[in-house]
Amino acid sequence: MEKIREILAQNMKIYRQKLGITQPELAERANISTNFIGMIEQKRKFPAPEMLDRIANALEIETAELFETSASPQAELKKLHKEILSDLDRAIGEAVGKAIKEQYKDNKPK
Repeated sequence: MEKIREILAQNMKIYRQKLGITQPELAERANISTNFIGMIEQKRKFPAPEMLDRIANALEIETAELFETSASPQAELKKLHKEILSDLDRAIGEAVGKAIKEQYKDNKPK
């Protein structure tokens, strides 16, 4: 069985990369120092429960997901569903933002 620090470090990195954010960006989102995030991912430090909650929120996951080692098919489907919805939400937000900018640009007084 993997050690808990290894599981946490691996999952933090995986979820951070899925979001496409850097350690400094995660640190800012979680209100934690970049140095501490790096030390967690290097398995040198282990965060307090409240900090784990902040990290999970910053990664847009449930805290328990930081410690999952192998998920059931149902859990994988749930994760995939959540990721698809998140991607759709981002894409729709970007499309709406672009449409609003275009509309404003076209209707701008001259």
